[in-house]
Amino acid sequence: MIPVILSGGSGSRLWPLSRKLYPKQFLALAGEHSLFQQTLQRLGGEGVERPIIVCNQEHRFIINEQLDAIGVSAQGMLMEPFGRNTAPAVALAALQLLAEGRDELLLVLPADHLISDEAALRQALAVGRAAAEEGEMVLFGIPAERPETGFGYIKAARHEDTAALIHGAYRVEQFIEKPDIARASEFVRSGDYYWNSGMFLFRASRYLEELRTYEADIYDTCALALAHSQVEHQVTHIDAKTFECCPDNSIDYAVMEKTSRACVVPLSAGWSDVGSWSSLWDVGARDANGNVLKGDVLVENSHNCYVHGNSKLVTLLGMDDVVVVETKDAVMIARKDCAQDVKQLVASLDAAGRQETRKHCQVYRPWGEYDSVAAGSRHQVKHLTVKPGAQLSLQRHHHRAEHWIVVSGTALVTCDDKTFLLTENQSTYIPIASVHRLANPGKIPLEIIEVQSGSYLGEDDIERFEDVYGRNVHAAP
Repeated sequence: MIPVILSGGSGSRLWPLSRKLYPKQFLALAGEHSLFQQTLQRLGGEGVERPIIVCNQEHRFIINEQLDAIGVSAQGMLMEPFGRNTAPAVALAALQLLAEGRDELLLVLPADHLISDEAALRQALAVGRAAAEEGEMVLFGIPAERPETGFGYIKAARHEDTAALIHGAYRVEQFIEKPDIARASEFVRSGDYYWNSGMFLFRASRYLEELRTYEADIYDTCALALAHSQVEHQVTHIDAKTFECCPDNSIDYAVMEKTSRACVVPLSAGWSDVGSWSSLWDVGARDANGNVLKGDVLVENSHNCYVHGNSKLVTLLGMDDVVVVETKDAVMIARKDCAQDVKQLVASLDAAGRQETRKHCQVYRPWGEYDSVAAGSRHQVKHLTVKPGAQLSLQRHHHRAEHWIVVSGTALVTCDDKTFLLTENQSTYIPIASVHRLANPGKIPLEIIEVQSGSYLGEDDIERFEDVYGRNVHAAP
């Protein structure tokens, strides 16, 4: 059984903490490790192979760092140039495996869910495996314990109907879109309905057979895109020109709602899709007044609130049932019952061209990270941290000059035809149009204060000549 980890989402409902370049699956929202890392850590059972990860090209280096941090290696990574939903993502993984002569069971998992009872998960996987080995299309359903209007529902055959049992799984009778509160309440009372978890288990060939039957365009486009893709080591870069033509569709709509082989395995394992700030309040540790507090936070006379501070003190007085999330460049305040609508805020910010939905002040790069400290019309100050042995690309800028000051560590600087070392409290000036590079030859992180000045300070003002990370010219440095 091979886990196929789907890690392409943007997590817009958890803005401003989740951003397109660093979405929620890579955040440690509940525990020491990120949601992505927790997903991998709970898959160490017998018969489970190393995962295949399907992700956005922009997240490749974040994923590598998070894998290294927990000592997990992937057997393959499929890099999508852009998202086309879950049906194409899984098709790419299945097609690649079959091309290698491997018709394995695929355990399809979102990278951004929480599961607290791993023993219950293993039991459900065993039931699902038995059904999938018989050619069934298994999905894992969460017993509907409260009338949720934010989830899709699955109606299963009645539990007393033994003819509907498939190795402990129940035949799916109906898929229901997100219901209103009245219908959701009826579903809970019935006991025959489950929340759709977005977790699936099926054989690779079975999935492709069903996909080809019901959504041949997705099958054909994915096969063609994979044939034109570039492979380096275990990383497959999906051909953008072909993949752009692929229909955007989910596994549910493309296959599961159409096949006659769909069955559901009940999963009672403390599951949460962490789909909104209110869901984090649901799973968080609450104080005596029902508040979940993260960071440097002080609340008085407030109840049932979720407050998340990151860079400064956050205080709350006389508030009930609200969500407050603070980051260095944005603050979001909402009633808790409106938390699902944060996505609309993000859409409005995107329409206005705001960068706050795309990246944090702290931006991660394969060589390290930088933090935007201050900015004006003709200047910008950044704090750069370069990992030991890492280096930025050899590049030049046409509209800005840079001044580098070493805070700690040792810097190896290339500026035109000169190469030299700088140590703590030393500095250098990089004129406009000079070909330059910054590297860390030492064994500790290199910290630099970079002061940029010029008529244009955008990240696209770069001409790249060399890059050890295989990034293209004109990409961010």
